Amino acid sequence: QVQLVESGGGSVQAGGSLTLSCAASGNIFSINYMGWYRQAPGKQRELVAKIITEGTTNYADSVKGRFTISRDYAKNTVSLQMNSLKPEDTAVYYCAADLLVVGGRLTSWGRGTQVTVSS
Repeated sequence: QVQLVESGGGSVQAGGSLTLSCAASGNIFSINYMGWYRQAPGKQRELVAKIITEGTTNYADSVKGRFTISRDYAKNTVSLQMNSLKPEDTAVYYCAADLLVVGGRLTSWGRGTQVTVSS
């Protein structure tokens, strides 16, 4: 069984910073990519950032230059450093991972962590 556990959400004023972390555990053969998605009230879940290798990352246009995603391949963790936060960044942030496990390929999700940015 695979589990993704997020940490690091919270409340911050506009312009502030937060770091989210996510750890994957379980019977994992390999991880294809790890990433962060977010869902604001009344909106669809959207990709924030995804990392395959240190040289291969994808960011939503709205967070480019402000957010940085990184991975610790030995520990199966992914982090999202969020700087210059804006009220529109307020959402529940979900960790996601594309995994190879017993039985095949699996996309696993964390439970989510709330990020609230006040103006």
